[in-house]
Amino acid sequence: MGNERVEWIECPRDAMQGLSWFIPTAQKIAYINTLLGVGYDVIDFGSFVSPKAIPQLRDTAAVLSQLELNDRTKLLAIVANARGAEDACESDEISYLGFPFSISETFQQRNTNSSIEESLQSVEIIQNLCLRHHKELVVYISMAFGNPYGDAWNEEIAVKWTKQIASLGVKTIAMSDTVGLAQAADVKKIFDAVIPSLPQVKIGAHLHASPDHWKSKVTAAWDSGCRRFDSALKGYGGCPMAEDVLVGNLASENLYQFLNERNVKSSIDPSQFAHALMMASAIFQEPLAT
Repeated sequence: MGNERVEWIECPRDAMQGLSWFIPTAQKIAYINTLLGVGYDVIDFGSFVSPKAIPQLRDTAAVLSQLELNDRTKLLAIVANARGAEDACESDEISYLGFPFSISETFQQRNTNSSIEESLQSVEIIQNLCLRHHKELVVYISMAFGNPYGDAWNEEIAVKWTKQIASLGVKTIAMSDTVGLAQAADVKKIFDAVIPSLPQVKIGAHLHASPDHWKSKVTAAWDSGCRRFDSALKGYGGCPMAEDVLVGNLASENLYQFLNERNVKSSIDPSQFAHALMMASAIFQEPLAT
């Protein structure tokens, strides 16, 4: 296991987006600049979506202009439609665009106000934009491990849509446990089905989990061959629709522990990681009312 390597995506954007209070732009800049020094492969730093939809991220362009970039860590921005993708493509600093594609019809309508078929058309448009602007599209398969709406779900459905997305030339697809519903068995079932069916595509994991269930999910994904993981320091964030404050993102410190236990290589600087962890505790603390 010592020669294994993980691709690690830190997600301050996902950690911040659902907060009820606004984190000042200067604090966001300082925090993400610290994350850039940790050694992650990718930072999911912001989104080009309507400020009305995600007011917390209305300052993404201002944050981007003050980031201290390096050759080690790339930037990813989330987009929800072609217009947002066009805006993101204007920034040379951004390497990846992320698009949420739900295999739950109900959630796709709620999240992007479009059907699954319409969203597939959006993927094709955004993929073409990325190719023209020398960027890479990452598609997140939302509700990949089930949904709370009663929409049909199984591994055949996940494979079907993932193959359709891959047929458009998308090289990276992340299976997403959007509301933290997945059990370890679900995670294993999906990765066991998707990874062998798409050997030319990098299949990642974007897991949401309570503090008690993270390890079983990560273990299931890893043992099924996943080597690309999203996380957020302190486990902040996650989908507001989970309606459970404990179901946040996979905590980066837990993933760090898992990788150390497995003797997996990463480019993380331990001292910088510890510093970023302390910053997260301060930045995500709700300010006292005055």
